[in-house]
Amino acid sequence: MNASPLTRTMTRRMSLGLGAATLALSAAPALAQEGESCATVRFAEVGWTDITATTALTTEVLEALGYDTRIDTVSVPIAYQGMKNGDFDVFLGNWMPSMASISDPYVEDGSVDRLDANLEGAKYTLAVPQYVHDAGVTSVADLAEHAERFDSSIHGIEAGNDGNQLIQQMIDDDAFGLGDWQLIDSSEAGMLAELSAREPDQQWMVFLGWEPHPMNTNFDMAYLEGADDYFGPNLGGATVYTNTRGGYVEECGNVGALLANLEFTLEMENQLMGEIMDEGEDPRDAARAYLQANPEVLEAWLEGVETRDGEAGLPAVREALDIAS
Repeated sequence: MNASPLTRTMTRRMSLGLGAATLALSAAPALAQEGESCATVRFAEVGWTDITATTALTTEVLEALGYDTRIDTVSVPIAYQGMKNGDFDVFLGNWMPSMASISDPYVEDGSVDRLDANLEGAKYTLAVPQYVHDAGVTSVADLAEHAERFDSSIHGIEAGNDGNQLIQQMIDDDAFGLGDWQLIDSSEAGMLAELSAREPDQQWMVFLGWEPHPMNTNFDMAYLEGADDYFGPNLGGATVYTNTRGGYVEECGNVGALLANLEFTLEMENQLMGEIMDEGEDPRDAARAYLQANPEVLEAWLEGVETRDGEAGLPAVREALDIAS
């Protein structure tokens, strides 16, 4: 996952043309500026709990503004192909630079737009239980020496995920002497279930880790140094971007204004992910409760945003979410 130039798409209202029709439309509400194609906002979601959480927050706000929403859970490659084909409008999980190899071709050909960052300070690289780290495995360069204890296996998440691709690339390159190792495709839940099963007996395991995620508090774990050429520097230090199908924010300017305003925090996502994963909360219920308890985040998110029918956005959302003024 190497850094690449980022295409930033500035959100703007659609041009309404010239002449008398322009005068009539300029006085009309946002609904007239957004066609029926904007009435339902279609999200690609890839089964990662952080993106489940941020998608739930965003859909709560959009529905309070009068939009319909649809969420489809697909693999990362299908999410990008779907945006290119016009099947999805929004994807909130473009982890960079780790997803550069998947996302950049679509951004470069204009079929996907990369908006501003929605999360700073994330990380994404290989990790081990703390007891493995304490035994001297502190870098990816230490793995091959202990191949037998690791079963010559690295545990990833779903097939096609960018992190899995990077692990496979390390193996294909025989990087760090890992050429005869295997990648175990699973899922976020499956990988963590395996970790949970191994931890009591201090069995060794190397796996794909990231933050924000409750794994950082639910498990005593450590990130491995040395994989900068694959996951990027600073333990795979990452920034997460909002993506849309090409031209979406010009077509759907009001939704685009909200998307441009969205900023999440590690603390916010860790809290929501913990409630979803550990407490079994429905993502939408957890998102609604978070917004009710932290209504100040709505002020920045809804700056310059209207309801679907052209009314002020913030008071409408507060009323719909039963937030006292």
